[in-house]
Amino acid sequence: MNGARGETKLWVDGAALRLCLTLGALAEIETAFACTHLGELDARLRAMSAADLKIVLAVLLRGGGAGAPDAAQMAERAAPAEAARAVAEAFRLGLAG
Repeated sequence: MNGARGETKLWVDGAALRLCLTLGALAEIETAFACTHLGELDARLRAMSAADLKIVLAVLLRGGGAGAPDAAQMAERAAPAEAARAVAEAFRLGLAG
């Protein structure tokens, strides 16, 4: 994983999966949550539901190179606490200046 590129990993079923907050992933998350600016998205992410977590995780997995069907399946199988940790880390690394 390349932290300088905003990549982090999530272990699912014994496999390390790459998550990456790309500009495209960020835009996709904004669209999924109908946010018009980053402040709105920030508020939404701070009060994330389990369904929101699953959406964000699948998007970040696609940002890391997973195909859409695979990302959705992997997001379903991820442990909630690990998924939340990995999503937070992807945002921390992806937005680091």
